[in-house]
Amino acid sequence: MTTRYLVRPGSALKGRFPVPGDKSISHRSVILGALAEGVTEISGLLEGDDVLATIAAFRAMGVLMHGPDQGHLRIQGVGLQGLQAPQEPLDCGNSGTAMRLMAGVLAGQTFASTLVGDVSLHKRPMDRILQPLTAMGADIHSQDGKAPLQIQGKPLTGIHYDMPVASAQVKSAVLLAGLYAQGETCVSEPAPTRDHSERMLNGFGYPVSRQDHRVCLEGGGRLSGQSIQVPGDISSAAFFLLGATIAPGSDLLLEGVGINPTRTGIIEILTRMGARIDLTALREIGGEPVADIRVRHAPLRGIDVPPHLVPLAIDEFPAFFVAAACAKTPSTITGAEELRLKESDRIAVMAEGLRALGVPVEERPDGAVITPASIQGGQVDSHGDHRIAMAFAMAGLVASGNIEILDCANVATSFPSFPVLAQEAGLGLDLLDA
Repeated sequence: MTTRYLVRPGSALKGRFPVPGDKSISHRSVILGALAEGVTEISGLLEGDDVLATIAAFRAMGVLMHGPDQGHLRIQGVGLQGLQAPQEPLDCGNSGTAMRLMAGVLAGQTFASTLVGDVSLHKRPMDRILQPLTAMGADIHSQDGKAPLQIQGKPLTGIHYDMPVASAQVKSAVLLAGLYAQGETCVSEPAPTRDHSERMLNGFGYPVSRQDHRVCLEGGGRLSGQSIQVPGDISSAAFFLLGATIAPGSDLLLEGVGINPTRTGIIEILTRMGARIDLTALREIGGEPVADIRVRHAPLRGIDVPPHLVPLAIDEFPAFFVAAACAKTPSTITGAEELRLKESDRIAVMAEGLRALGVPVEERPDGAVITPASIQGGQVDSHGDHRIAMAFAMAGLVASGNIEILDCANVATSFPSFPVLAQEAGLGLDLLDA
């Protein structure tokens, strides 16, 4: 398996192409399609390892699926009460989304199940879903708040939950458990998070109400199979937005990218820094706003990231760190302690990698101060984090020498075609075996 990238400097990114399907929407379309009555047809599905793990889990619970084949998946839904007890633990791989959302579904079943994952996933905190699910009556045993999760399905009762930290995964887990709960389930979030679950539940015919930062649904309803077109993933597009912005001579058009307003924080952050990003051909696909995004090289200035944009760009901050390193003035991010709980501690790992390339970074408990400097060649370790690997690959465009990036295999979890698309766009990227 290829686990190292070698990036040669001096290239520009040019061309036009679509990015892969949105990972968050792909997960949710599989989950709700499995729980719906009737057939769900999905096109544009992301065929990354994370989504494939969700597909495998529902197949293990008796859901018939045809595909995926070139982004198309046909699901014969079994209804909310139709899942069967799995014979083996359900392996979520590297996917926190799969584990947290499926925990909400499994909490209300009539059977026992176990959720496991890879070494990285077993280090990630699950207390944030265990607390509200337990309050609903769930019987879940963990290893000190982490996976594996042993779940004995039980009848659930709706709750009104005030999330202490903004998290779309927690919100979604509680709402999915609410499908099986008696009475009303409401989630209040301290700041807006991605709303794909609410949009998609409504699209499957399950009423969800929203008032300000409060989302509610009643248990005991039903989902009806749908046709779903998954838009391109803004989180994947973010790395090409970064690369084309920092590399002189670049001009890229990314086609069909989802621009859900709860996901476009990275566009606003880069634009505030001076990036030349234009949204064209705005349209709606399956209830989600979509656009083609043109990005061209532009000089950047440092910024203090506004707190309200942090949850709207939480998955894209590895790209921001590299953009900040290439700006003319320092940048600061605060209120982003959530970054320490991702596939890696993204604050620590990005700081470590940038320092290895000659960029001063002052690490803070909830963020960092990045002081711009010429990016040197060198070796960085992505620590198995797909987004960090892709961010440093784009940093190689403007480095003074080659950058070698270790432990890149997990790029396949979210963007398996990244190396090919990056090479076609002009990045001098070589794939090396471990």
